[in-house]
Amino acid sequence: MVNTPKKIIWSSSARAQLKQIHDFIKNDSVQAAEKVTKDIVAATRQLETQPTRYPLDKHRLKNDGTFRALILHRYMISYQVTEEYIIIVRVKHASMNDLEF
Repeated sequence: MVNTPKKIIWSSSARAQLKQIHDFIKNDSVQAAEKVTKDIVAATRQLETQPTRYPLDKHRLKNDGTFRALILHRYMISYQVTEEYIIIVRVKHASMNDLEF
């Protein structure tokens, strides 16, 4: 059975968080900011064909089994897998206190 790739959708808040991450890192290094944001986007693209590659999001309150998370460059990328889409819900530094949502 061949899995049909799912479309990746970034929530407006996740998009804004990625921009904030880029802008924060850019204060120290433009190259590092570009690398981190490009790597995060590339990792989310891999979810199109491997949406269950990463574990369930343990920080999601009342996770119904559709929320998963990956950590890259110390950033936790939370996403939801639906029938047709993968929705990038948020991008937070893994050391932040407000990881539960």
